Amino acid sequence: MEPMDGSENRQIARDSLFLMAELRLDGTSVEHRIKVRNLSEGGMMGEGEVRVRRGDVLDVQIRNLGWVRGSVAWVQESRFGVAFVEPIDPRLARIRAEGPGGQINRFEPTRQSLGEPGQVRKV
Repeated sequence: MEPMDGSENRQIARDSLFLMAELRLDGTSVEHRIKVRNLSEGGMMGEGEVRVRRGDVLDVQIRNLGWVRGSVAWVQESRFGVAFVEPIDPRLARIRAEGPGGQINRFEPTRQSLGEPGQVRKV
């Protein structure tokens, strides 16, 4: 797999977001917790303490997508770009996870808890 030089993915729409993911470098079983800063069908920008180099092959576990294979396209300090081997649907990562009975598994503000714009909420 040839690493991308960065110009190939500039035409792909990116979805800015913040979510946590697990990263595993090829040939290792150690999982590293990273932050995903943006996501597109062809790749992502990650941030974390894991040390990667351009060209490294890795797998990243993204919420609702499972393990996705890619290679490191660029590195700048603790941030890095990953080009995916196969395209993904980045919208799936935004879908909130629901538990049994439709309960949301993480805090997410609702219109009711935020109130209407301009309305003062008693606390």
